[in-house]
Amino acid sequence: MSYGPPVYDPSGSGPSWTPYNSTYLQSPNDWWNPGQNAWQLTAGTLVGLQSIPGLVVLYAGWMKHKWSINSAFMAFYAFAATLIVWVLWAYRMGFGSQMLPIVGYPNIAVDINYQLAQSTLPTALLSQGFPQATMVYFQFVFAAITVILIAGSFLGRMNFAAWMLFVPLWITFSYAIGAFSIWGGGFLFQMGVIDYSGGYVIHLSSGTAGFVGAWWIGPRLDIDRIDAKPSNITLMLVGAGILWTGWNGFNGGDPYSASPDAGVAVLNTNICTATSLLTWVTMDMIFFKRPSVIGAIQGMITGLVAITPAAGVVAGWGAILLGIGSGTVPWITMNVFGRTELMRKVDDTLEVFHTHFVGAIVGGFGTGLWATAEGCSAFGLVNPGGAIAGNGKQVWLQIVGALFIIGWNIVWTSLIMMFIKYVCRIPLRMSDEQLEIGDYAIHGEEPYTFAHYNRSLLGTSQHDQHHTKGAEFREAGDSEKGSNSNPSEILHGKDPHERGQEIGAPAGMQDPRMEIKRD
Repeated sequence: MSYGPPVYDPSGSGPSWTPYNSTYLQSPNDWWNPGQNAWQLTAGTLVGLQSIPGLVVLYAGWMKHKWSINSAFMAFYAFAATLIVWVLWAYRMGFGSQMLPIVGYPNIAVDINYQLAQSTLPTALLSQGFPQATMVYFQFVFAAITVILIAGSFLGRMNFAAWMLFVPLWITFSYAIGAFSIWGGGFLFQMGVIDYSGGYVIHLSSGTAGFVGAWWIGPRLDIDRIDAKPSNITLMLVGAGILWTGWNGFNGGDPYSASPDAGVAVLNTNICTATSLLTWVTMDMIFFKRPSVIGAIQGMITGLVAITPAAGVVAGWGAILLGIGSGTVPWITMNVFGRTELMRKVDDTLEVFHTHFVGAIVGGFGTGLWATAEGCSAFGLVNPGGAIAGNGKQVWLQIVGALFIIGWNIVWTSLIMMFIKYVCRIPLRMSDEQLEIGDYAIHGEEPYTFAHYNRSLLGTSQHDQHHTKGAEFREAGDSEKGSNSNPSEILHGKDPHERGQEIGAPAGMQDPRMEIKRD
């Protein structure tokens, strides 16, 4: 339940409360509402599930076999690291008392009295019917998924040590600023920019930061860019399904109340996403003559992104229009503009620029066009709707908000990358030797041990130091026996195949990276 700021009665009878989201609070000692707290915690948990396991398994399946573990673990690490940064200083930078028009004072959110007190956004002059701890957690999962989305641009080559440093720095100097400026009561909030649930704060920022960061890191190996077949499309669908259904909490939780507007946001989220997915598949059928599962997932993602800034302020027909836009405009930028030499210079691994940057632009601009006066009022905004409601100014406000987020992220993502590379002396990109091997070179682990995929590459590199390239399987077997190795050591350690053939593959079918490694 969300409430307006306390209004003090000059007669001295004590504070009263203004309505917010069509609810009333009768006294400052009566703010606690178990039902609202339960919904807010549920919504936050749904958003958390989008990251772990949603994006973890989506990335693991989307990337080629040798990068499954590293890709999944980048997401897993970011979730944990963001939480610690969030509760120690970043939450109150984004949602606390104003220090500058773009950021609040950094401060802890781990004091028990602070956590038990009523949730309040002091600069935005808003209070809610649940404790501060609930709000801290709810906003944390949004921060975490943002930096995990950025990882989608870096997968397959970013040095993990550099990623470990990038996460806390980016949350501190980029995410917290966008969150405060638009949601926490900062200057864009005061101007009237509408971002219902993170189209700008989350998706536009992650699309910008991902593209800029990918340029600083450099590309994957050429063979990995050419041969980028997903390791498990079925697993991708599992992750995509978690992402879609989890978005009910993503958009449904942002009224900070189990209000009618929350129901509108959830319904519109699903309408837009389904429309976008179907539009994307139709585009694939028209131009490529086949329905792509990966394309359907991309269309689902762009629909989720586009509805996010508008979810509870547009009508159902607005959600359909946004879905059509998010199923066509990012499709065109990805499949036409994205194939140009200029765009190919930046290795954006999972096309985050198209799905999140372009999708957010579609959603933000569409919000300015199709926000309804009724939807804005139900959400507690003073905005009289968008252009469709006679408020053409909202379109320009949305453009101003987008330009600020884009500009800030270009500058600060670059500064963070330069700090890691030149001041901390940590390489942003793995070495070519590590890139040839993948997971096993970085983590000493591999995703599917029955395939002997990564270890076979590492084993080949070591073996070539002592044996000729023409060694046969029998020689490898004799070598293992001579070293008193047991069967489990052969099965889970070095691959017995000398020629790079994967177990279970037909004779003669060798992994192309094995040949590259031997050349």
